[in-house]
Amino acid sequence: MRTFITGATGFIGGAVVRRLLEAGHEVRALVLPGCDTRYIDGLAIERIDGDVRDNESVQHGVAGCDWVLHLAAIYSFRGHPWEDFQQVNIEGTQRVLRAALNEGVKRVVHTSSVITVGVNDDRSLANEETSSTLADMYGYYARSKFLSEELARDFARQGLPVVIVNPTSPMGEGDYRPTPTGRIIVDYLNGRMPAYVDTGINIVDVEDVATGHLLAAERGRVGERYILGGENLTLKEFLDTLSEVSGLPPVRMKVPSAVVKAWSYVDAALGRVIPRYTPWATPEEARQSNKWMHFDVSKATTELGLPQTPAREILRKAVAWYRANGYAP
Repeated sequence: MRTFITGATGFIGGAVVRRLLEAGHEVRALVLPGCDTRYIDGLAIERIDGDVRDNESVQHGVAGCDWVLHLAAIYSFRGHPWEDFQQVNIEGTQRVLRAALNEGVKRVVHTSSVITVGVNDDRSLANEETSSTLADMYGYYARSKFLSEELARDFARQGLPVVIVNPTSPMGEGDYRPTPTGRIIVDYLNGRMPAYVDTGINIVDVEDVATGHLLAAERGRVGERYILGGENLTLKEFLDTLSEVSGLPPVRMKVPSAVVKAWSYVDAALGRVIPRYTPWATPEEARQSNKWMHFDVSKATTELGLPQTPAREILRKAVAWYRANGYAP
C-alpha cells in the first residue's frame, strides 16, 4: 500500500507516519523546503519537496498512491494574516482533494479539528452531529478549518472516498514546537500558570490520534466525521492531574473568563509594541476558552475501534518528555 501524506512534519503527522510504516505502508510525504523535519528524520519514507499551495508538487505526490492522508495546515492562533490560512488550510485542501479525485485513490482522510464541532450551552457532551456555523468560529484558524471541512464534504458528494477526522487536544511524547495544547503543560511546568478558568477540555494521546487516522481509512464511512478524542476534564482537573504526575504544587486561583478576555486585548497590544514579548493569550484564545469542549467519542471508539489511553498516563508521558528534552526543569 502506497500512501501520500501532507503535514508529516507536524506533531500528529509525524506520529501518523510512524503508524503507517509499522503497518507496512510505503510512505510518500510532501515536505515544505526549509521546515523543521525532526518528526520524520531517520524514517524510511520518500520525501517530496513541495507545498500544498503548488499544484505540481501535490499532483506528483498523489500520483500512484492508494491512500491520501491530508494533515497539512497552519495550526496557530497568532502571527498569521488571513491570507496564509486561506492559501494553506482552504485552497491547499481543495488542491489535495482535487488531485486525489482525479487520481482515483481508494481512500482519503481529511484531518479537520474538533474546533469545528458545535458545543452545547448546557455543557452536555457534544458529538459529530452537534451543529455549528461559520459565525461560531473564533479567529482565522477556526474559520479556515470549518471551511476546509465543508470542502471535504463537497468532494465526498462528488464521489471522493473521503473520511473526516476531528482530533481534540492531542498530547504526549515528541511535541517539539510545542503545540498550543502542549504549551499549557510547558507553562505549568515552568510556573507560568498562576490561575485557571472554568472551562472543559478533552485530551487524547497523539499516538491514539495517529492510530485513529489509519482506522478511519480502513473502517470509516465516506463523508462521515469522527471525533478522535479521549477523556473529558475540567481545566482544574487537568491541572490537578498535572500536579499529581509532576510533583509540583496545584493551581488554586480561579479567574473569571471575563477578566481573561479583557486582559487578552491588553496582552495582545503589549505584544505589538514590546520586542520579543509573547502574549499569554490572544483574544481568539480567550474567547475559545469560554467554550465547554467536552465530547462524546463513542462513534470513533465503536465504529473505528479508537484506543483510549487514560488522561493520567497521557500527562505522565508528556511531562516526562518535556523534562527530558529541556522544556522544563
